[in-house]
Amino acid sequence: MKTIPKMLVFGLVEFVVFGAMVFLPAGTFDYWQAWVFLAVVAVSAWAPSIYQLRKSPVALQERMRGGPGAEARLAQKLVIAGLYVSLAAMVVVSVLDHRFHPSRVPTAICLLGDVLVAVGLGVVALVIIQNNYAAATVQVQSGQQVVATGLYGLVRHPMYTGNVIMMVGIPLSLGSYLGLVFVIPGLVVLALRIRDEEKLLAHELDGYREYTQQVRYRLAPGMW
Repeated sequence: MKTIPKMLVFGLVEFVVFGAMVFLPAGTFDYWQAWVFLAVVAVSAWAPSIYQLRKSPVALQERMRGGPGAEARLAQKLVIAGLYVSLAAMVVVSVLDHRFHPSRVPTAICLLGDVLVAVGLGVVALVIIQNNYAAATVQVQSGQQVVATGLYGLVRHPMYTGNVIMMVGIPLSLGSYLGLVFVIPGLVVLALRIRDEEKLLAHELDGYREYTQQVRYRLAPGMW
């Protein structure tokens, strides 16, 4: 399938899946927090895809090959499956929490959550722009080089940093505090993925060991 039709289908399926995960447990379409959340996700995800379609369609195709089935190694298949389950549970539990406690989270906090979702997805988009080799799967591509500038000069895995910011924002944007509980398993899964990924990169990517000495932190500066 050509890149543009594939991108359209991918985006439509993603939007339908997210919509179903939100509105089915909500039991109503009268849920402004959900509509704003979906709009933020759509804009924050589509704008970088359009940019990348113009600049690097091959890299965009690689990004659309995500998911457990796209991983070559069993460990990463399990990790990604765990991450997907954690995110799905976060969304569903957040929606149910809002459904039965609709006035618990103030509007300002919901909008703050939307900002965090947008920032997290924006960080992911910036990573893709700064590193054409950034992919949805753990692999070392032919001719790949270590990128140590931009966000990669702050942490070794800035894409996952963006994912963490987004995970914190999702429950708040949907009007839930309870959903924040799922940030913890999400962090555990990302930590397992990072450790396994770094073993591969240290073994197969020239210069990566030296890069780890230059940039000490994996996910958050000053923490880990």
